[in-house]
Amino acid sequence: MSSKLARLIKVAKGESAADLVLANTKVINVFTGEIETGNVAIYDGMIAGVGDYHQAKQMIDLEGKYLAPGLINGHSHIESSMLDIGQYARAVVPRGTLAVVSDLHEIANVSGLDGIRDILAAARRLPLELFLMAPSCVPATHLETSGASLDREALRQLLRWRGVVGLGEVMNYPGVISGNEHLLDKIALASGKVVDGHAPGVSGKDLTAYIAAGIYSDHESVSLGEAREKLRQGMHVMLREGSSEKNLQALLPLVTDKTYRRCFFVVDDRSCADLLKDGDIDAVVRKAISLGLDPVQAIRMATINTAEYFGLKNLGAIAPGYMANMIVISKLSCLEIDMVFHRGHLVAKQGEPLFALKQPSSKRPTGTINIKPFAVDALRLTASVETKPVIEVVPGQIITKKRLERVKVTGGVILADISRDILKLVVVERHKASGNIGLGLVMGFGLKKGALVSSISHDSHNIIAVGTSDEDIFRGIKEIERLRGGLAVVADGKVLGALPLPVGGLLSDEPAEVVASKLETLKALARDLGVKLPSPFATLSFLALPVIPQLRLTDLGLVDVNAFKLIE
Repeated sequence: MSSKLARLIKVAKGESAADLVLANTKVINVFTGEIETGNVAIYDGMIAGVGDYHQAKQMIDLEGKYLAPGLINGHSHIESSMLDIGQYARAVVPRGTLAVVSDLHEIANVSGLDGIRDILAAARRLPLELFLMAPSCVPATHLETSGASLDREALRQLLRWRGVVGLGEVMNYPGVISGNEHLLDKIALASGKVVDGHAPGVSGKDLTAYIAAGIYSDHESVSLGEAREKLRQGMHVMLREGSSEKNLQALLPLVTDKTYRRCFFVVDDRSCADLLKDGDIDAVVRKAISLGLDPVQAIRMATINTAEYFGLKNLGAIAPGYMANMIVISKLSCLEIDMVFHRGHLVAKQGEPLFALKQPSSKRPTGTINIKPFAVDALRLTASVETKPVIEVVPGQIITKKRLERVKVTGGVILADISRDILKLVVVERHKASGNIGLGLVMGFGLKKGALVSSISHDSHNIIAVGTSDEDIFRGIKEIERLRGGLAVVADGKVLGALPLPVGGLLSDEPAEVVASKLETLKALARDLGVKLPSPFATLSFLALPVIPQLRLTDLGLVDVNAFKLIE
C-alpha cells in the first residue's frame, strides 16, 4: 500500500507517468463552484492531480467537455427498481450514478440479513459504490406482519460490516418521540455514525424531540415550510424526486447560497422504467437545472454535499487523493453525459454500459410467498355502519388523506362504488401463512373494472390489491402466488398481464429492458381499465406503509398513522 501511495505522490508531482490523463477538459470544482481548465491525472483508480499533466500510459482528449464527480444517490431503495443489483447498475451507471446509499430494508423485511448479504456481495463486483445504512425498522412497526426481524444484536453486527456508514431511516417517528426504549437503544448503537430520519409532517416540539435523539436528516418534506423548519432545527434536507414522490419543485426555493450545503438530492424510490427513460440522480439534477438552479450548484448537491454528510471519504470531488469516479458532460445546461469513469476505468459511453455482469448467486431469496389458503368469501367487507373510513390517494405524493364516506352496500356487504371512485383495497399476509387479511377502501385510482395486484407493499411487502370486485382481486392474488411474487393486472376473471418478481417477491431475474417493458405494458393495461395515475403500482405499493400519514391498510387492518394505532 505504501508503495502505491508513494507512486501516487510521484505522479502528482509530475515525476512519474499516470495510468490515464483526461486532457483538455473543463473541471467542475465542487469546493469553490468554479470551472477550471486543465488535465486530470489518474493512478491506480485515484486522482493524482488536476492541472498540467501530460505523462501517461493512456491519454484521452475530452475536447473541452466538462468533467464532474460521479453522482451520488444519497437515499434510494434499490429494490423499488424491481431489478437485480447488476441490472440496476446497468441502468444507473451509464447515467452517472457511481455511488448509492441504501438501507436495503425492503429485502431485509422479507429475508433479513441473508437478503442484505446477497445484494452486497453482488454489488462488490460492479462499478458502483454501494454504502449500507443498517436498516433500523425491520419490521417498521408493530402494526403489520413482516417476513423478518433485525434485533439489537443483528444491528450491532451490521454496523460493524465493511461499507456500513450509519443507521437507516428511523421510520417509527412516533416511537422516537414517545421515548420507546427499544427504538432508542437501536439509535444508541449507531453512536458516532450517521442516523437518517423519516419525519413526514412532524413539526414543533415533536420535531425538536425527534432531532434531539440524534437524527439529522429527512427526505419526507412535501412543503417548503416543512423543509425550512427542519433545516432551521439542524437537519440536512434531502430533496426527493422519485416515481411517486414528486417534491423537488416545491422544495427547490429552499436552496440558496446560504443553505445549499445542508441540502442534497435523493430519489427514494424509482421504478426500472423511470430509471431507463428519465434516469436516476441525473434526472433530479436535470430537473433542478430546468427549474432555474445553477448547473454547478446542482452538481454540488448531487456529489460533495452527499459525500460530506455521510462521511464518504475520497468521494464527491475531482481533487488529489479522491477516487477517480467521474462523468464527462457534453452539455452542462441539460447534463448530457458522454462518458462515465469508475476508479479510472471507462465503464459507460453515450448511455451504454461497457461492463459485463457475473452470474447471480444461487442462494438468492426465492420461495418467499407463503399464503394460508382462503376462499374468495374471505375478501368480503361487511357493513355495520353507513359510513366508512376511506384512504384518499394524493397525486404525486405518498401521503394520503383520511376521509369518511357513505358506502355502497348490498346485502350487508360493501361493494366498490365505481361512480364515486371508491374501490376495494386488500392486504394479504404472505410471509408466515398467518391467514391475516386486511380489508379497506381507497379512492383516487380511477379504476373502472378489474384489479391491480402486487407483492411489493412497503415495508413489510405483503400482497396488496386494489379492485372493483372480490373475484378479480382473488384471481390476481392467486396469480401472484403462482409467480412466487410480482405484479398483475386482472379483469373479468382473466390475467391480462403480469411481471414475475421471484427474488423476495421484489426483484426480477430478467434484464432491465425486459422488466421495464413489462412494467410499461402493465401500466398501459391499467390505463385501459380507467386508471389515471402515472405510476399506479408505485402508488399502490405505499398504501400499506403505516409510517406515512394519514390512513393506511396493513394485513392487521386499517391504521390511523397520526394516532399510530389500528382503528378497526
